[in-house]
Amino acid sequence: MNWGMIGAGLVMGIAAMGSAIGIGIAGQGAIGAWKRCYLNNKQAPFLLVVFAGAPLTQTIYGFLLMNSMKGKVAAGNMDPLFALGLGIAAGLAMCMSAIAQGKAGAAGSDALGETGKGFTNYIMVVGLCETVALFAMVFGLIA
Repeated sequence: MNWGMIGAGLVMGIAAMGSAIGIGIAGQGAIGAWKRCYLNNKQAPFLLVVFAGAPLTQTIYGFLLMNSMKGKVAAGNMDPLFALGLGIAAGLAMCMSAIAQGKAGAAGSDALGETGKGFTNYIMVVGLCETVALFAMVFGLIA
């Protein structure tokens, strides 16, 4: 059994699970904010889709790291057990980043839907959550 290839697959799968959870959380926040806007006869900001979709990028990062790991493992340039550990650790880091991003996006949707103000501030916090996944990917790529 090639543990390195399993690790490569896990990084993608775990990151994608986090994206799905994060999108679900942020999406619920956006839908709730839109509902409140409709109930109050206010225009519902389409911009909330940005918050709902933000956690999707962690799946892309997992895919990029998976492809890099597959190549290194196949060429014998990465120890298979190290690749397994890297896949699990980086995948979990991306997963948790996406979940945190979903929570921040839900709060941003609530705040923007209520006030119509502060998008730049809210998206900065969402971006900070994203940074964890970017670091996990980049450090995994150079490992």
